[in-house]
Amino acid sequence: MIPKGAAIFFIVGLIAAGMLGVYLSQVANQIPALVYTNGPSLTIILEKINYHLGEQIHIRIINSGTVPLTFADTSYGLKIAQLDGTIIYSPISAQVVSKLDPKEEKNFVWDQTKTDGSKTYQGRYKIISSASSDSGDVLTKSVTINIFK
Repeated sequence: MIPKGAAIFFIVGLIAAGMLGVYLSQVANQIPALVYTNGPSLTIILEKINYHLGEQIHIRIINSGTVPLTFADTSYGLKIAQLDGTIIYSPISAQVVSKLDPKEEKNFVWDQTKTDGSKTYQGRYKIISSASSDSGDVLTKSVTINIFK
């Protein structure tokens, strides 16, 4: 027979662990907030972090600073990579220098198709954008997403 005190401690611990798990899953799924700062700043905003296979991913690339940002092409430096750094997708773009003024944004939609036309697998991926400011600073931002079945 289990002592009454041990049973109570076990039940309380089980409930507390469940509540902590719910709280941590909510914290883990929070999207970073958009904060404008002085100087050069680049932000990538998504609707969420967890996606299902085949679901469209809406990407916002935002100049969250006070100076214009320069990009090497019309894709605004957007790349999708595996966690090991292997680029799996880069939008087709003209090799024309593009500018993004302060508080301006560009929107992209990725349908989880790789550059070679094949579909992605479940896993973790990084959405990356790179820009440079007038002072020559290179800014690179990335957001990690999860793709599930």
